[in-house]
Amino acid sequence: MIEAYRFGEMVIEGRAYRRDLKIIEGRVYPDWWRKEGHLLQPEDLEDVWAARPEILVVGTGASGVMRVDPRVKEKAASLGIELEAYPTSRAVERFNQLQAQGRRVAGAFHLTC
Repeated sequence: MIEAYRFGEMVIEGRAYRRDLKIIEGRVYPDWWRKEGHLLQPEDLEDVWAARPEILVVGTGASGVMRVDPRVKEKAASLGIELEAYPTSRAVERFNQLQAQGRRVAGAFHLTC
């Protein structure tokens, strides 16, 4: 589903996105911003929690600058959602791999830093 990623840009189904985004149930949610820019908190993912994917893949930025609050891991575990977090280029690879396997995967991607 994700065709390309480079610092500050992700291409999905031929469309270029230049702001952080989420992918939930195959739908792109562009212009995603968190309560605190470089800290991912549980309240930043309410739509992901509601969708209950098997796996949530988080892209923490080109250099991995975005931190994942431990409460995100706790919330995911409490809902039976596996959480994987990687620098965004690796997260894109993993997301595509899981999607190709037919897994119910959601993604939350920081495109810069």
